[in-house]
Amino acid sequence: MELGIARLTRSVVALTFAGFLVAASLDAGFNGGGGGRNVGGVMIDTAGVVRTATVEEQQEFVNLMRAGVAGARGDLDKATDLRMVSLSGLQNAITDVRQKGGRLPESIQYLAGLTRVEYVFVDEKTNDLVIAGPAEPWTVAADGSIVGTKTGAAILHLEDLVVAIRSVETARHGGISCSIEPTAEGRQRLHQLIARIKQRPVQNPAVFEESMKQAYGPQTIELHGIPADSRYACTMVAADYEMKRLAMGLVDAPVKGMPSYIAMSRNAAHSAGQNPRWWMECNYESLSRNAAGTAWKLSGQGIKTLTEQDVIAADGTATGSGRKDKLATQWAEKMTEKYTELARELPIFGDMRNLMDLTVVATLIVQENLESKAGMELSVLRDGKALEPIAYDPPRTIAPECSFVKGRAGWVVTASGGVSVNAFEIVAGSVENEAAVAETHSIAMAKKTGDQKTGEQWWWNR
Repeated sequence: MELGIARLTRSVVALTFAGFLVAASLDAGFNGGGGGRNVGGVMIDTAGVVRTATVEEQQEFVNLMRAGVAGARGDLDKATDLRMVSLSGLQNAITDVRQKGGRLPESIQYLAGLTRVEYVFVDEKTNDLVIAGPAEPWTVAADGSIVGTKTGAAILHLEDLVVAIRSVETARHGGISCSIEPTAEGRQRLHQLIARIKQRPVQNPAVFEESMKQAYGPQTIELHGIPADSRYACTMVAADYEMKRLAMGLVDAPVKGMPSYIAMSRNAAHSAGQNPRWWMECNYESLSRNAAGTAWKLSGQGIKTLTEQDVIAADGTATGSGRKDKLATQWAEKMTEKYTELARELPIFGDMRNLMDLTVVATLIVQENLESKAGMELSVLRDGKALEPIAYDPPRTIAPECSFVKGRAGWVVTASGGVSVNAFEIVAGSVENEAAVAETHSIAMAKKTGDQKTGEQWWWNR
């Protein structure tokens, strides 16, 4: 059975993904505008090559999404600071839809409009696990993303929750990560090209950029810990790619006070053998819980940007130096500071933070044996037959797209980046008992009615 839209077949349609346009195939059973499969602005073709999408390709998909997504109905058409989603009730609702031969409604695909996960509750009385956080009605943004109508925050997706739950054990042995890397051969060609350039003081360094890009060649995409053909994977690649574009000055930041790294470093001294890399990883405060370990709270922004210098050897291989460039660090700190603003303007960053939330939650459930405490199993969410996420064409390479700047002591090249979802580190960190978590747990469970216990309605508000 499919999750969201029917399983990919043959007719080709362009689908955006908050910074990416994915070439995907759909059969006639198109379900509600594609379940928010948007990575907007870049095409990923069937060979996994990423390129910039045309304006026409982007607009075609946005129109398709807007025609297919109905938006929230009834009581879901209201924003709330805390909405509870019963995972037992959600599984029952999914099973009921499947038994009737229907397709999953938007309310299920978009997890009742959650924009973050802030709490995980165990309900021992009704054998349930509950996730909770702020929620809004949803709509289609200008780039095709599914966002809240009140704040523009990215909406959580069921298929990301499914992948997060199914990937916990895989991630245990190597983590979940994404990186976009130039090849050693490309770095070597670039080094040879720069060595041949006899730049006169009056020359504009920009005249060399096109030949430098061609020398650098395609960059490879490496994914670990999650299926490469999942929406989760495409979101990580899109967020990584968009972060690089902001750092390299290939696009202007849509928020004030965030210049590109290239703009910041034009008059600085640079070593030609070192190049900055940035990556995103989890950024939570200590998890807090009640004394019984049946209520947990995630606090903090959820994501941060870090940096270090790569050292490039003569053969083109790169290794981390452990050292940090002052300006690259300033740019990373600025992106972390501006992250929530960026996520409102560029929903891909909200989607990326949602992946962090869902992965930490899935890891917490497994590590703390919360299913056992609740006396239930997430069998439907784990079952590939009951829920089969759509298979995307896996992103494999990116067409040459990088920036170069001539500093006082050499060229600086920015092209590497990554994402690390270090959920086990977060869950294994210090945990504080907090009375307020227990109080919120009691209030949330007191609002749970008989209908919600049987799964006939699987969400409710505080």
